[in-house]
Amino acid sequence: MTLTKRDLVVRISNETGLVQQQVLDVIQKTLDYIADALAKGDKVELRNFGVFEVKVRKARVGRNPNAPEKDVPIPQRAVVKFKAGKEMRADVLQLSPKDAAGTPPPAPMA
Repeated sequence: MTLTKRDLVVRISNETGLVQQQVLDVIQKTLDYIADALAKGDKVELRNFGVFEVKVRKARVGRNPNAPEKDVPIPQRAVVKFKAGKEMRADVLQLSPKDAAGTPPPAPMA
């Protein structure tokens, strides 16, 4: 199952009695501020949730799976990394692999 922004808006609206448009505005503004901070290279720390950081991946040589004999240069680039907070990590660790995937893995073929 996927939790969408719309799902968040509806749930928060139902629990707080706020109008959905107000909730959407607050959620969108929050996401915009997080994205703006990351675009500047800042770290975003949300206590009891996690930390978003911009990290630079080194340049490397990759392989084209359709033509493995050819080297493909992959340039250095900035990526967003997320590190879950202590409480979230503890909650996620309690999931069984089946729950985490949403559906059971396919049975191995004999």
